[in-house]
Amino acid sequence: MQNDVRRIGAGGQRVRRGGGRVLLLLGLLAAALAGEKADAASTLLALRFGRMVDGTGKTRQNPIILVEGERIKRIVDAGTPLPPGATLIDLSPYTAIPGLIDVHTHLTYYWDTETTTLEQLDKQMTAMVVYLSQKNARIMLETGVTTVRDLGADDYADIAMRELVKRGAMVGPRMFVAGYGLTVTREPLKPAPGHNPGHADGIPEVLRVVRQQLSAGADVIKVYGSHGGFDDVNGQQTFTFDEIKAAVDLTHQSGKRIAVHSYGPSGARDAVRAGADSIEHAVDMDDATLAEMVRRRTVYVPTLDHNRYYIENAKLYGFKDDAVVKLRAFMERNLATTRRAIQAGVRIAMGSDVLYTMFGQNTYELGWLVRAGMTPAQALYAATGQGAALLGMEKELGAIAPGFLADIVAVQGDPLTDIRAVVYGVRWVMKGGVVVVDKR
Repeated sequence: MQNDVRRIGAGGQRVRRGGGRVLLLLGLLAAALAGEKADAASTLLALRFGRMVDGTGKTRQNPIILVEGERIKRIVDAGTPLPPGATLIDLSPYTAIPGLIDVHTHLTYYWDTETTTLEQLDKQMTAMVVYLSQKNARIMLETGVTTVRDLGADDYADIAMRELVKRGAMVGPRMFVAGYGLTVTREPLKPAPGHNPGHADGIPEVLRVVRQQLSAGADVIKVYGSHGGFDDVNGQQTFTFDEIKAAVDLTHQSGKRIAVHSYGPSGARDAVRAGADSIEHAVDMDDATLAEMVRRRTVYVPTLDHNRYYIENAKLYGFKDDAVVKLRAFMERNLATTRRAIQAGVRIAMGSDVLYTMFGQNTYELGWLVRAGMTPAQALYAATGQGAALLGMEKELGAIAPGFLADIVAVQGDPLTDIRAVVYGVRWVMKGGVVVVDKR
């Protein structure tokens, strides 16, 4: 990981004009945030809310949440004398909810729309990608998302961002990252500069690439178990069951978790049978697969909203005329599958698949989950407690409780009766005891 950070510095040096200023600005920001963290660590904050939805299904009227350092110390009723030295922040017009968790993002996909998306992926230096992606990270915090699972980035830009956020040198959500996603070969062999380090054909290659991501510092492994993405809704399976099983077993032996992308039902079926922790996007899963997901506690991340985004931005992306028709049809199948998964009792986590110009729309996914049959309370849990459990962080994230990290969001309205309070009503955000958004 230190090598990744050093590589960012080296990239900055290669950009001769302005490179020094970039590093200087990063240094100043780091110093400022370090001071802010020191203040947070030495200050007891008392957050007064009109109401609290704690993430476990319980509500509480007029609570005061005591935050010390980066964690929640305890929760008391209004009128309770505050501890000596506590600083009161009056948020009584708002409802407190836990910081939201988006389990499918692509933070390093920055796009200024002046070039095509793929051109930017191919041409921009990693140092530029990481620096420009700060905007994506800040916008995401404004939606109330304080933690993400980032599923795929080139040149380990996601690992660099994660470390910068940890150090306080970048303002953004807490990141759990995947490095390169595993893909099968889909094109002729290219010279090394054009080679995708995520390519893996056969079990030995799968094991090698999984080990490479883990060695680089990945928190989670991502496998592209089918074709599909952007205007391509082809769900043809790529990796075999045995290849997926090899990736799953090695990942779990290493103490990590694994997500399998599959637009189609066969890749999803084999991923569930292989023991994957989550299935991303899949449509048309049969009843047997859904029942197996319930039995194995496999999490479904349907990513319903991102195809809406592609439809609305088809011209911007340069999609062909028939792409919108195919995307609309896929969305209907995606919604129908999600509805059946909810009825079957499958665990569902909120994943937006945000990238490029979609940042800030993360929580639109919650509206689709309600449309698919969830109650607002269930949809909120998909974005809090269920996301935390998928990350293995259920004792630190996804709830407002003593000992948990102080990720707290103030929303206008009642999220248990109208999920739009979460989608459109975020007014204030705390992450790890530090106020990162204030729109009161």
